[in-house]
Amino acid sequence: MEATNRERMQAEKPKVIAVMGPTAVGKTGLVLQLAKDLGGEIVNADSMQIYRFMDIGTAKPTAAERAAVVHHLLDIVDPDQDFDASLYSQLARKTIKKLVEEGRVAIAVGGTGLYFKALFHGLFPSGHIDQVVRQRLRREGERDDGEKLYQRLKKIDPSTAARLHANDLFRIIRALEVWECTGKPMSVLQKEHGFRENPFITLKIGLELPRSQLYEQINSRVEKMMELGLLSEVRELLGQGYGPHLKSMQALGYRHMVQHLINGMKIAEAIRTMKRDTRQYAKRQMTWFGGDQEIKWFHPQEVEEITRLAREFMGGLEDSNS
Repeated sequence: MEATNRERMQAEKPKVIAVMGPTAVGKTGLVLQLAKDLGGEIVNADSMQIYRFMDIGTAKPTAAERAAVVHHLLDIVDPDQDFDASLYSQLARKTIKKLVEEGRVAIAVGGTGLYFKALFHGLFPSGHIDQVVRQRLRREGERDDGEKLYQRLKKIDPSTAARLHANDLFRIIRALEVWECTGKPMSVLQKEHGFRENPFITLKIGLELPRSQLYEQINSRVEKMMELGLLSEVRELLGQGYGPHLKSMQALGYRHMVQHLINGMKIAEAIRTMKRDTRQYAKRQMTWFGGDQEIKWFHPQEVEEITRLAREFMGGLEDSNS
């Protein structure tokens, strides 16, 4: 009887398909076709595509792609607004549950591992963050590029510090905020939480390519972004008052164009380092996703196999094109 009850409760959970993988691997093309085949709608899980006015450097879906398939959680905040994985999880869960209630297939897609983790397993409760503490830490970090804050974090929470790059000022400050406001290191809170939330039945589809091919596609994407006007996009953002210190403006591509526009880096060097840093980011993404044993991996061109698996998961949907 107990097993039967568990099965019934499991069956009542909403189903969601997740498509994940590194930048430039081909998620957009695959998920557009999948959504059309299943009659689904797309829920963004990319931490940069949430920002308005930042289209080229985030490889945001085009107007035509958004007209072909309904997209959710794109362009929801301005570049200077605070937004994090916890808030994303709240909005995405609400969106997915609404889609399922309306009889639509929800397909979450992106490359931000933390967003997927928050969506499917929750985040530890860090309590109320004091804005006075946050602003003080930000001012401290700006004085020496965060070096003293990073050294402080290594003493307070060496486990968290070991996972962060010394230049990742945003996450270093976040970890110190948690310590000051809760009295516990972030790593301890994460261990206590255990990420045991399980609000959905999930099919996780991962896309992968041979590393050399992925790196070629990353380099090509960077060139295409430049052709589409990334430099002008960043110039306009700066002109609107969105300064280089913002979390959004520290993202790949944007910080590289800022280096050229404000700090005098030659454009060829800015493009070279943008390609290099994007390749390194893709490598980190694959390491993150590689630790998730629930992901089923495919080549981006295995559309038929992925669609067949998705249909089986959803319970034998009829072909929406028939």
